[in-house]
Amino acid sequence: QVQLVESGGGLVQPGESLRLSCVASGNIFSIKDMDWYRQAQGNGHELVATITRGNSAHYADSVRGRFTISRDNAKNTMYLQMNSLKPEDTAVYSCHASDIYHPPGNYWGQGTQVTVSS
Repeated sequence: QVQLVESGGGLVQPGESLRLSCVASGNIFSIKDMDWYRQAQGNGHELVATITRGNSAHYADSVRGRFTISRDNAKNTMYLQMNSLKPEDTAVYSCHASDIYHPPGNYWGQGTQVTVSS
């Protein structure tokens, strides 16, 4: 089992930055890929960014060039640096991890609210 806890959300103005953190605990050595998802009010889950076990990063078109996903294995932590935030980035952001087993386990954090508003 893997437990995930996010932090770092808040209220910012358009153009400002935030950094989200996701700390993993439990069977961390089984973690394969990690992702950030977001869900805006009235919408479904949107995959924002993925970082693989080999540290390859992938981004949704809507955030590419503004957001950076990273992973510090020594701290068991994944980050999402969000720059040039827009009102349409407002959502609950959740971290997700999948493990190496077959079928893979899927783990979710509780989510953290990001609000971009003037």
